[in-house]
Amino acid sequence: MANEEYISGYVDGEGSFCVSFSPSSRHRFGWEIRPSFSVSQNQDRSEVLDLMKKLWNVGTVRPDRSDNTLKYEIRSMNDLIEKVIPHFQKFPLISSKKKDFKLFASICEVIWNKKHLEKDGFVRIVHLAFQMNPSGKRKYKKETILGDDIVYATG
Repeated sequence: MANEEYISGYVDGEGSFCVSFSPSSRHRFGWEIRPSFSVSQNQDRSEVLDLMKKLWNVGTVRPDRSDNTLKYEIRSMNDLIEKVIPHFQKFPLISSKKKDFKLFASICEVIWNKKHLEKDGFVRIVHLAFQMNPSGKRKYKKETILGDDIVYATG
């Protein structure tokens, strides 16, 4: 089995595509949008994280204090668009995580094309992001991020 296929299978079980939101007065709609791809693993099995880093030659491996694991993470929009998304388009996931990936790729495309700087693009990203990782916890509710003036602008 090729490393690329192995990585897709591994990510299907241990990886995460995430879009988080943080309040920010520097950003047009008051929120910073942060897409990221990550994979966690116990330190004694970190070889696969090193394999991914070597394959893509981007991202960082760091300790994750929340669960005493190592985390391989990519946050650079350029790296997500040029390395991560093409990989999973060529070597697709097979679990329900495939849906999260497709939503994630759509969000990254909106940001890459600078449509997140327009109201409709921002609202679209929020709606797409809240369809991802349904079992995960979010710090902010969708209505809080969108605010009363744009919560119903698009759906």
